[in-house]
Amino acid sequence: MNAMTYKGYAALVEFDAEDHIFAGRLVGIDDIVTFHGSSVEELEAAFREAVDHYLETSARIGRKPQKPYSGKLMLRVAPDLHAKVATAAELSGKSINQWASETLGRAVP
Repeated sequence: MNAMTYKGYAALVEFDAEDHIFAGRLVGIDDIVTFHGSSVEELEAAFREAVDHYLETSARIGRKPQKPYSGKLMLRVAPDLHAKVATAAELSGKSINQWASETLGRAVP
């Protein structure tokens, strides 16, 4: 996985073969925040610096920084799948939200 996280922000990282650098950008927000480095150490430092600069700049101009995700996830599923999820949740003694959150948590690293 080509991702990094810092202070709740995630970044997607790619290697630019033409310039021989690692280039990254914050994901999950509309603002454009990018960074780069020629080594893993430079990339990690540039990432942290970019996030800190974004937060500092937002504070300086009196604008709330965008947050990557709210924690609310709304899904549309087929009625038969909804019924199966509701049954699985009830059988496990949990709400659909608790059951889905735990199940999704096991599905991702």
